[in-house]
Amino acid sequence: MCGIAGHYCNYHVDQSVIKRMTDAIAHRGPDAEGFYYNDHVALGHRRLSIIDLSSAANQPMHSTDGRWIIVFNGEVYNYSEVATSLNLILRTHSDTEVILESFVQLGIDAISKWNGMFAIALYDTVRSRLYLIRDRLGVKPLYYYFVNGDLYFASELKSLTSCSVVQKNLSINYSAIRSFLQLGYIPGPATIYNEIHKLPAGSYAEFDGQTFHITPYWSAEEQFYPTTITNEDDALLKLEELLTSSVKYRMIADVPYGSFLSGGIDSSLITALSQRLSDKPIKTFSIAFNESRFNEAQYARAVASHLRTDHHEFTVTESEALDLVETMLDAYDEPYADSSGIPTMLVSKLARQKVTMVLSGDGGDELFMGYGAYQWADRLSQSYIKLAHNPIAQLLKLGNERMQRASHVFDFDNANTLPEHIFSQEQYLFSNKELNRLLKFHNNPIALNYRSVKSRQLSPSGLQSFFDLKYYLCDDLLTKVDIASMQYALEVRVPLLDYRVVEFALNLDDSLKRRPGITKYLLKQVLYKYVPQHIFDRPKWGFSIPLAKWLQGDLMYLIKEHLSDENLNKFNLVNPLVAAHYRDAFLAGKSYYYNRVWSLMILHRWMGKHSN
Repeated sequence: MCGIAGHYCNYHVDQSVIKRMTDAIAHRGPDAEGFYYNDHVALGHRRLSIIDLSSAANQPMHSTDGRWIIVFNGEVYNYSEVATSLNLILRTHSDTEVILESFVQLGIDAISKWNGMFAIALYDTVRSRLYLIRDRLGVKPLYYYFVNGDLYFASELKSLTSCSVVQKNLSINYSAIRSFLQLGYIPGPATIYNEIHKLPAGSYAEFDGQTFHITPYWSAEEQFYPTTITNEDDALLKLEELLTSSVKYRMIADVPYGSFLSGGIDSSLITALSQRLSDKPIKTFSIAFNESRFNEAQYARAVASHLRTDHHEFTVTESEALDLVETMLDAYDEPYADSSGIPTMLVSKLARQKVTMVLSGDGGDELFMGYGAYQWADRLSQSYIKLAHNPIAQLLKLGNERMQRASHVFDFDNANTLPEHIFSQEQYLFSNKELNRLLKFHNNPIALNYRSVKSRQLSPSGLQSFFDLKYYLCDDLLTKVDIASMQYALEVRVPLLDYRVVEFALNLDDSLKRRPGITKYLLKQVLYKYVPQHIFDRPKWGFSIPLAKWLQGDLMYLIKEHLSDENLNKFNLVNPLVAAHYRDAFLAGKSYYYNRVWSLMILHRWMGKHSN
């Protein structure tokens, strides 16, 4: 992994600007720094060396004919095969050069040959044309600002906002604020700023100095077959074959590597397959909390012991985790409320002491229906629930705290946006109805497009899963992993998100993903070939922290500071009485309001730091 930045304009570029933009993301690439300039274009790169550690693989890199220049963040794992198939004559052993020379030979069609995670900028010095390319699933981030013919791009928002020309033109995106309070993240292509966008996953942009045009080259919507795969034996063999190939690709590196191991299904499967492919014990990493309810370290130890990995466990004290909270909040550059970013940072910090790259199990829940939300999707889509959900919600509000919590799930206002509603209530965030009462402004949330699936109708749980894949995975989980790991210059690779695995999983029948009382059915059948089932016979918990307890204890200062009556009035975002109700009810013991209050605090803290 690395960090990239660039500027293309119709006036003479200021070299100090690209230097400042690149310095802002220096943590992403401590191994080398490089720049390219001409009168109208500036490209910057920070390198984290993973493949071909020599200086010959530094960037920006020029094509053999001198016409093209590339800066690139990520990895293309099948670079050797691409080079062989195109008979490329290479000067280095790096995937960067293969991307560059394959693009020289094939143009934009070269993208279809690349299997990897990438955010790429390619500049044609002859035609003065710039291409920006993002990988199919959006594993690698790429932000851009395009106003009045002026284009800036970078791996992180902080790189763009370090530029005064960009900074002075920014305005707050109120639709993004509404979506953030409902989802806990800002779904792409939007950001907190109206003028900055995320390049959509599976897309490339082309800029000739005047016209900026985005074209999709891959979309999950286009990958569905007319009929689903239903034969379990065939599907099991195919899934294991694809996962083995994916893991093998992602073990290619010229630096020490290992695997995150939480003890859950996904990380255990990736670890098992990587250990099977390795001729020595791979290094595995997990963290433990002193609070038993949030501590799954014993399961990670059991998996590591069975697989005979070289296991490293870091016990996190409450003070160590608390010390990292504000660091995490600042790292994300825009409001972001997924508190699992804290343990992800901690385990990344631990792993970086031993390795430069790790494998991770991200993507399993979204592809193979691992969340409780999918059960809710089927329930709430039943016709009698659609008719009677309001009376059910009112009745539940009269019950105990657990029933009151459930009442929010039934209290939806639009069956066409059930996936967003179910997600928000699974995460204990604000529903659309609550936001109508809370917010002073009337902007709609960011429009989400997840219903234009081709070829066949999805089940309610299938649609919920697709929503999670397209938005939650891309704009929350992958963002979390990228930012948390890059804080420590650690590369994270995600074998479950090999596009071949994704295309296969999208076409599995629901019965191969969920069965009564069993989630991620087919994925588990592969896992149980390598690790005993009894280790996983427990409720799913996830990678979480005791956030409610902390917010009612040592982190209460964040609530008192950022959700004070003065602050609630200061930014004119929320009805102060409604916001104070959530704050005070939570502090009085209504613990299930914790994520609502957490997200409100994060928003007001961010506004205090960034709004003018």
